[in-house]
Amino acid sequence: MFNQLTPMPADPILGLLTQYRADTHPNKVDLGVGVYKDEQGHTPILECVKKAELHRYQNEQTKVYIGPTGSADFNQLLSQLALGKDHSALLANRVRTVSTPGGTGALRVAADFIKRCKPGATIWVSDPTWANHTGLFEAAGIQVKTYPYYDYDNKSLKFDEMMATLGHIDSDDVVLLHACCHNPSGMDLTQAQWDRVVAVTKDRGFTPLIDMAYQGFGEGLDQDAYGVRKMAETVDNMLLCSSCSKNFGLYRERIGACTLITQDAQTADTALSVLLYVVRCNYSMPPAHGAALVETILGSQELSELWHQELKVMRDRINGNRNLLVEKLKQNGVVQDFSFIARQNGMFSFLGITPEQVATLKDDYSIYMVDSSRISIAGISNANVDYLAESIAKVL
Repeated sequence: MFNQLTPMPADPILGLLTQYRADTHPNKVDLGVGVYKDEQGHTPILECVKKAELHRYQNEQTKVYIGPTGSADFNQLLSQLALGKDHSALLANRVRTVSTPGGTGALRVAADFIKRCKPGATIWVSDPTWANHTGLFEAAGIQVKTYPYYDYDNKSLKFDEMMATLGHIDSDDVVLLHACCHNPSGMDLTQAQWDRVVAVTKDRGFTPLIDMAYQGFGEGLDQDAYGVRKMAETVDNMLLCSSCSKNFGLYRERIGACTLITQDAQTADTALSVLLYVVRCNYSMPPAHGAALVETILGSQELSELWHQELKVMRDRINGNRNLLVEKLKQNGVVQDFSFIARQNGMFSFLGITPEQVATLKDDYSIYMVDSSRISIAGISNANVDYLAESIAKVL
């Protein structure tokens, strides 16, 4: 059986990381991997997480399974974080949440749930979208199509084209939307644009699936959830996939959540029973450690305040890096307009240079990014930004 296999292509980002680690250039720069890094290039453990881990160490009594839904406290607190404590959907008891192995696990659970709801459904994703979206949904047996989103030439949204496409999507289909910090473009919908997307969703009757991997990394916890909250109060049915990897720095703990929002409590209970069957067939029980840390932080006023402070530090550093790179490029005489980088949100942006220029940056200057010129903003630092800007200027 195994002799019939052919090798799958390597992940381009992981391949870049291998090359970067082997590079001996003293000024090498890694702009490929999408994890938060501090000024020293490290991905630190948040202080609030360390305190929550100590609390867990001192108070955990068992390692028994926590059940397919995961921790009830975690599910409630994460739903409140996403929707706000007084959201109408929560007050109407039409929200059900299960914890999952990371945001990717949440998406796979959502995909299998969609397949059970409507085997012939198509899911529409933005062009471009996170590279794993397409493979993940196709692996679940769901057809994937794209709607227009990012204008590479003008460094802006193709919002009119996006709305025109959404206006023709069938009511049996699903549309995946990025809540904030769009991966990979960094170009987010404004609140006014979200209002129009919510309106067309309601009018057409398709099911929205919102991927919220970066809440708090854009403009703030509440601002980044605007589209999620607006959608949840307007439509009868939607899916929300959340991740704690970025905003809590819990990458390797693999903790996220899949949330169902339905028209009423009875429908929510029925949908949850189907979702739990999907969970059982996938991984049976979710991991407990990451969820316990998150619920400890969100359940403590002291730790929540500390988390808000640490999250702001990460957000401000990313936004500061955007402005810093734009300014340094100007100082190096670059006439091409890169001001769009400062207007975007989150971890990523497209530089908008050619694959050949990307290759030159890697080969001649040891600056690593994927061929599309998508860069991880957190990889920029005060120590490397001058070299980075000078190198880009030379290549341009």
